[in-house]
Amino acid sequence: MMNAAARIEADDVATLMRRIGANARAAARQIALADPAVKNAALHAMAQSIRAHAADILSANSDDVAEARGRQQIESFIDRLTLTPERVESIAAAVEAIAELPDPVGRLLARFERPNGLLIERVATPLGVIGVIFESRPNVTADAGALCVKAGNAAILRAGSDSFRTSSVIADAMREGLGWAGLPQDAICLVPTRDRAAVGAMLSGLDNAIDVIVPRGGKSLVARVQSEARVPVFAHLEGLCHVFVHGSADLAMARNIVLNAKMRRTGVCGSAETLLIDRAVAHTHLVPLVESLLAAGCAVRGDNMVQAVDSRVTPASDEDWRTEYLDAIIAVRVVDGLDEAIAHIETYGSHHTDCIVATDEAAAERFLAEVDSAIVLHNASTQFADGGEFGFGAEIGIATGRMHARGPVGVEQLTSFKYRIHGSGQTRP
Repeated sequence: MMNAAARIEADDVATLMRRIGANARAAARQIALADPAVKNAALHAMAQSIRAHAADILSANSDDVAEARGRQQIESFIDRLTLTPERVESIAAAVEAIAELPDPVGRLLARFERPNGLLIERVATPLGVIGVIFESRPNVTADAGALCVKAGNAAILRAGSDSFRTSSVIADAMREGLGWAGLPQDAICLVPTRDRAAVGAMLSGLDNAIDVIVPRGGKSLVARVQSEARVPVFAHLEGLCHVFVHGSADLAMARNIVLNAKMRRTGVCGSAETLLIDRAVAHTHLVPLVESLLAAGCAVRGDNMVQAVDSRVTPASDEDWRTEYLDAIIAVRVVDGLDEAIAHIETYGSHHTDCIVATDEAAAERFLAEVDSAIVLHNASTQFADGGEFGFGAEIGIATGRMHARGPVGVEQLTSFKYRIHGSGQTRP
């Protein structure tokens, strides 16, 4: 049973969250009707404010990073958390890039006339209030807030405790930009507490204030959200990404793609976690690919054939095929052709991002058609799993579900639609 102090604290969080929800709902109504030019002015003002507060952002980030190091977090986690002057500028530039995108609200999606003369239009509309729950990457604060505003939505953001200080300063800067443009600052609200009760409150829907929840984080966070949420969820499962080197693959291309897919940034969701090599080219491709990974500082866990390449390769367990390392570790397996590669991905993958390296176009087409992932690539690194690389300006995350949004969630994915019907006095017989 809760003691009195704990009960009061929980009540305070519940009251706080209800107030945030009510304020966001009121702001959403105004943002939904805002002129595109005003929304764009607000986004440019947000970027300006982020730049103006860069020193404050970096100072807060230094404290977050120091705390994470004190808890002995792994280096890939530290990399996701760490901001530099260049990364702060990239955050501001991404907000500006979102401003330059076509406005998604009011798009005419379909238009048709019925035999009775009714003219029916399907038109894009904002979703409303979007709750975003994320973990260590503070840039998500700006990406999510800016994308929501561009799409005419309000955003309630719940940052992980690891990035709480940094995210709070970024959110304050964005709210300042909204104010400069004359839009309601409550269109972006970062939950001002680390109390986990705030997550539960968001999952309840905040008295119907939240229209959709977007979780962006590890498996346990997404599982909790999917289990407890009383509002729709855009699922963003872990990035258990694969690269399959087909029997027709060019070795030089395969080496470049594998190294980039794994080692460019090991802590991002598009980082390759499993390498599958076709037995047909194991005698020519296996050794150079494994040795390249080891030389780059990547730990390799493999099956018996892979272990025979180098004494530094350790045995891969069944759990390794299911693990998102987010670190300089990769699991490697030799498979009997395309069928076994697809079967492996279907068994162990997370439907996020998977790649085939092949010169055989027919094999590549089969892979692209049969691998049921949000993003499938032919002869390109899995690290292209990023909304910015898709031309979306930024993303809230990579949705791995099948309903409404899939792949990078940008401004178009943050809209719904309604039907507008024009008549001339028709009545239904």
